[in-house]
Amino acid sequence: MVHYVPAAGNISFRYHWRPQITVPRMQLLFDFLPVIAFFVAYQLAHDIFIATTVIIVATVLQVSIHWIRNRRVNPMHLVSAGFVLVFGGLTLAIHDPVFIMWKVTVVNWMFAAAFLASQLQIFGGRPLIQRLMTTVDTQLSLAPTLWRRLNLAWIGFFLVIGAVNLAVFHYFDEATWVNFKFYGMLGLTFVFVIAQGFWIASRARPT
Repeated sequence: MVHYVPAAGNISFRYHWRPQITVPRMQLLFDFLPVIAFFVAYQLAHDIFIATTVIIVATVLQVSIHWIRNRRVNPMHLVSAGFVLVFGGLTLAIHDPVFIMWKVTVVNWMFAAAFLASQLQIFGGRPLIQRLMTTVDTQLSLAPTLWRRLNLAWIGFFLVIGAVNLAVFHYFDEATWVNFKFYGMLGLTFVFVIAQGFWIASRARPT
């Protein structure tokens, strides 16, 4: 998986003649820890402001735990935590949930912009997805054109998630948005990552 590194544990899969790929075992759960905490808090309290407080605490814990275990900060965790602190803080200070709702769209579109910019020569021309995934698995090898395609796929994924989030919180009620934030985002991410794994396995070059 990509947008989350490094993995807490790895499971290796081999598809007969296909090259071997490495998939994080617990990483997806750890990356969605703040979202899970937010959802559970909302279901128990039925109060988005309590849930916002919980997600702020959870993101700080997530970054701290990652630092303690790896002695380095996951850039995406840090960026997400920063936006949670800003938008969550505004939600609590102004007592308006729209800020924490906008956060999902802003973060995903910012990630899309970062992934797109990484392909420009001014930033080295090396797709961000390639930098992230080869950090996790140094043996993973794809042709440059395939790295760019995979990078574009993630850009599309981030744009879609951001747009869908915008539509859900604009046209539906608060409880529906909370359910989407948990079930929808988690489900879409899981499906996308699994599809990515099979795509990589069928195209990766032996090392």
